[in-house]
Amino acid sequence: MNSPVGNRSQLGRTDVRVSSLGIGGGSLSNAIGDGGFREVVDEAWKQGLRYFDTAPLYANGLSEQRFGEALVARSRTEFVLSSKTGRWNSDGGNHFDYSYEGTMRSVEESLARLHMDYIDVVCIHDVIPALHGEAFESRFGEAMSGAYRALEELKQQKVVRAIGAALREPDVCERFAREGNFDCFMLAGGHTLLQHGAMSSFLPLCVERHISVIVASPFNTGILATGVCEGARYEYRPAEETPGIVERVRQLEEIGRIHDVPLAVAALQFPLRCSAVVSVVAGHQSAEELRRNLRCMETTIPDGYWRDLKAAGLIPVAA
Repeated sequence: MNSPVGNRSQLGRTDVRVSSLGIGGGSLSNAIGDGGFREVVDEAWKQGLRYFDTAPLYANGLSEQRFGEALVARSRTEFVLSSKTGRWNSDGGNHFDYSYEGTMRSVEESLARLHMDYIDVVCIHDVIPALHGEAFESRFGEAMSGAYRALEELKQQKVVRAIGAALREPDVCERFAREGNFDCFMLAGGHTLLQHGAMSSFLPLCVERHISVIVASPFNTGILATGVCEGARYEYRPAEETPGIVERVRQLEEIGRIHDVPLAVAALQFPLRCSAVVSVVAGHQSAEELRRNLRCMETTIPDGYWRDLKAAGLIPVAA
């Protein structure tokens, strides 16, 4: 079976093409074992999906290893794999290295775990003030003088086909875009039904410069998939800890009921309404969850739904 969601879009000005629904390897690796992981990858392939995302950070490298094992027997030219560099976990703690040498070493180790001789997309991972605090400026400088330079060389050597940055803050993505020649950005939770900051200047800049955007975490880690319920989470915390979020989601659900549009359907489709966004990457805990998300992507949303969201002030008029 081939789903229209598997139709692929060009990534920036490169020849890399990604499906509009990508398979995320973060929560997938942490939550299920080898058998479940392989089942999700096999189901994605059956449905025509050919874009998979991972990182050294995810399950301490186990995500890359499992993707490698699940994909190694398939034709390498038929799928796209993105990974990251600069952040990993070991000995129970976070580690960061955005240097030139560290990036070269990181990509080499990723290639070994993946059992591949090139990676389609490599993104500089999580250069954000929330993680680095007062060290942010030096980390950003290191990322541009070290990691970015290394990835440019690896792209020239065809070890990497496209380069980007993966993080959750659109203003930092925009700064990267203005200081380097990036093919794409992975914006984690930063352009969703609940997060609209990217629309002010970052996304228009990407449209202008033909830079592609991949939106990860379209459910903001939970509440846009589950709706308002006991235990609903927003950005890794209980949703009620963030003022206004629960009420906004209730309003989204109410307008959805009027138009018969489930919240998860709108959450997955909203990012793709911007022409710069070429793919939405979601984690899937099972083959059935993947099939459910595919149905969400293929459900028709009436124009009146979006008009009502704008009228209620729930999404910007420019959305």
